[in-house]
Amino acid sequence: MTTPVCTSASTKQFTTYVRSKGPTLLRTARSLTPNPADAEDLLQTALTKTYLAWDRIDDHRAVDGYVRRTLVNTRTSQWRKRKVDEFSTDELPEPAAGGVPDLTEQQAQRDALLRAIARLPPRQRAMVVLRYYEDMSEVQTAEAMGVSVGTVKSAVSRALGKLRDDPELELGVG
Repeated sequence: MTTPVCTSASTKQFTTYVRSKGPTLLRTARSLTPNPADAEDLLQTALTKTYLAWDRIDDHRAVDGYVRRTLVNTRTSQWRKRKVDEFSTDELPEPAAGGVPDLTEQQAQRDALLRAIARLPPRQRAMVVLRYYEDMSEVQTAEAMGVSVGTVKSAVSRALGKLRDDPELELGVG
């Protein structure tokens, strides 16, 4: 079986797509795995799969969803195939001294933020996710939601106020 190779025009389209969406896709990959290096590997694998399928994708306007689905499926496959590299020992390893961030605390803060966002009304939650998680501009968010830019500004402002006031969050937002 031969692997399909994209044409020169397709390669240019794909390169342009990766340059424009790369940072957003990397944030998505980082949300799927806690290790930044693993997130980069995950994104690279998903982009490779996307490149190989580029000519088969009929609607390139929908390629964001294709790449995100590929990221999730690839991460799920990796998770299922993972080996457990834990070994029992008589001595517990000592934590590294100084300046090392507490990953447990970071995860607890992230979980608290996700719960706080989940408590927002659906429309505000969608606008916050599009603006800050998907890194869309106010205009892009307004177009995606089918509302005016002013509506996006006021809804996001109210949502951020609710997040600032959320008693479960230690740090303010915005």
